[in-house]
Amino acid sequence: MKRTLILAVLALTMLGSTKAQEAQVIGKSNIKLSSKQMTPEALWAMGRIGSYQAAPDGKHIVYQVGYYSVKQNKSHQVLYMMNPDGSGQQLLTKGAKNETDPQWLDNETVAFITGGEIWAMKLDGSERRQLSKTDGNVEGFLFSPDRSKVIILKSLPFHEVIKQNPTDLPKATGRRVTDLMYRHWDHYVESIQHPFVYTVGDGLAIAGKGTDILEGEPYECPMEPFGGMEQLAWSPDSKTIAYTCRKKTGLEYSISTDSDIFLYDVATKATRNLCKPADYKAPKVDPTRTLAIQAVNAPENLKNNVGYDQNPQFSPDGKYIAWQSMERDGYEADLNRLCVCNVETGDKWYLNWKSDVEAFCWAPVANSKKVKAADPQFYFLSVWNGCCNMYMASQKREITQLTETWDDWTGIQMANNGQQILASRQSLSHPTDLYMVTPPAKKQATQMKQITRENDHILSQLQFGEMQQYWVPTTDGKKELVWVMLPSNYEKGKKYPTLLFCEGGPQSPVSQFWSYRWNFQMMAANGYVVIAPNRHGLPGFGQEWKEEISGDWTGQCMQDYLNAIDFAADSLPFVDRNRLGAVGASFGGFSVYYLAGIHNKRFKAFIAHDGAFNLDAMYTETEENWFSNWEYDESYWHHPQMPRAKKTYENSPHKMVEKWDTPILCIHGEKDYRINATQGMSAFNAARMKGIPAELLIFPDENHWVLKPQNGILWQRTFFDFLDKWLK
Repeated sequence: MKRTLILAVLALTMLGSTKAQEAQVIGKSNIKLSSKQMTPEALWAMGRIGSYQAAPDGKHIVYQVGYYSVKQNKSHQVLYMMNPDGSGQQLLTKGAKNETDPQWLDNETVAFITGGEIWAMKLDGSERRQLSKTDGNVEGFLFSPDRSKVIILKSLPFHEVIKQNPTDLPKATGRRVTDLMYRHWDHYVESIQHPFVYTVGDGLAIAGKGTDILEGEPYECPMEPFGGMEQLAWSPDSKTIAYTCRKKTGLEYSISTDSDIFLYDVATKATRNLCKPADYKAPKVDPTRTLAIQAVNAPENLKNNVGYDQNPQFSPDGKYIAWQSMERDGYEADLNRLCVCNVETGDKWYLNWKSDVEAFCWAPVANSKKVKAADPQFYFLSVWNGCCNMYMASQKREITQLTETWDDWTGIQMANNGQQILASRQSLSHPTDLYMVTPPAKKQATQMKQITRENDHILSQLQFGEMQQYWVPTTDGKKELVWVMLPSNYEKGKKYPTLLFCEGGPQSPVSQFWSYRWNFQMMAANGYVVIAPNRHGLPGFGQEWKEEISGDWTGQCMQDYLNAIDFAADSLPFVDRNRLGAVGASFGGFSVYYLAGIHNKRFKAFIAHDGAFNLDAMYTETEENWFSNWEYDESYWHHPQMPRAKKTYENSPHKMVEKWDTPILCIHGEKDYRINATQGMSAFNAARMKGIPAELLIFPDENHWVLKPQNGILWQRTFFDFLDKWLK
């Protein structure tokens, strides 16, 4: 049922106008639902909390929220202020321009980005003034602790891989490509970000042209495609900058995940690599084979931090620096460890933990003279058993779990002079909100106080499905955790159509995530049971479990899917075994295409979003070639092939279309350069040529995700129209 959204309309005076005019500003929706069942329109009316930060004295918190207009097909980013207990919330953004990336300059002043420039305002939103003048080129910023300098991210033209067209052909649209990595995620690589250091003068005015930290270097910082300011950090004395960079281009870049942490001396402009010795020389590699078996990952070379190293943070006293570190080159899903390095000596140690460190922050007492062995040194987030919880590592490196909820904690930072933790949390039944967490003292338990209720005005009108947890035996003698979501209108004794959810990644957790597309409560609102297994290959169950999927995409993990849906059909009284569907995106889309050839008539409908269909083509189509090398072992043209590669290519879904017999919906974005749209088109074409009922939903302007509001609504309507046709 359609809902009507009433968007807040604010009157404002347009700068430069001769008279007051009115303009629509996208804000919090005053939405009145006509039923208790969630709809796509209600989902898109929800505010989405972004970045946030506590004031130095802990007395205020500034945070960012994004609101979406389906009618205008765009978003509006705004800033709020509140007290640390959640009271006194005040909207600071009054105009139609986006305001983002809030950062405290002192206890009374907040800096932010609007119109591509850095501005500042008082904590009540008054006394706004522009600090930078870069012709609207600011893409990120970070002030030094003493406020004498600021890092500004700007994009520069880049023609190492795509050559610049002749100046006398200004309307030419062709691109002359000379090497790999000419596309990344959803764009052609014709510019790269560099960090510039600017001087901050009187009144916080940002002066001069700035100094490029990577002057003359053809490398990006932060790293594509998702890196941000978290990949840079100031030392407490404001003299040094730590930054993340993968200093490779072209073919070398496309086959390697080897990024490093560098220290840049602001005064001398000298740069030092904390990950590798100055005389380090990377071993030569075969770009068509997995790096797992090559010299770069030999035991004697792993000490040189040859994997992903990123997101540095200095200790409060500046003596140490910590970052997230993966051990092996070419493996994007290696164990994400916490590496701690002595800045002076370069000595390193790694936190001994069983799962990935998703985010972390230093405790304020770390390395002080009065520190005790039991005092906290780090707080961090990590997924275990399908939930991302909060942990503490003490000075003696003992780890204590601080939260044990069925939730995903998604961000973490210190607040209130280190007495509390400001964090964000979500679940399969609740979008992101902010919390103030007080670590346990003596025998007291961890205290958690919710301080934002961004979407309560919508959530309070909705009836959600109940979530359950099961541990299901697998064919290799282990057990997999399976989340089960009941329909929101569930009635005991009834049977319901049921969806098997296939996770992407292939090594992303089926945890307590809240999605604005793959939303389990949306599926529950449409009358479906959701079966979501944590199959082999997912994090949060030990590294051995996670790594069993590499080179075995069609083995144990597929049996885990079938085990989960068979368990549901056989053991759960509310599951209708005659109305089963399988849905998924990315690796989940690949899973759907493969299951379509082996399911033995279990399912009545399939939906695959951005899935790999033809692995031979996928090997050379994708832009991050390290992924295919590690997952497949080697290129498809090698003969004889290694056993895992032979199995992978022989079991590609496109070779099993002969066994397809079930209606399928294929969805793909044409700006998806990770898994190209030809994969979805090929699957759809094959289904129709075989006479199978099929549909194709193609988005010319979307990437691996669907980000535009009206496209998101179309996605949801098409998704459920197709399922309802075949399962109801």
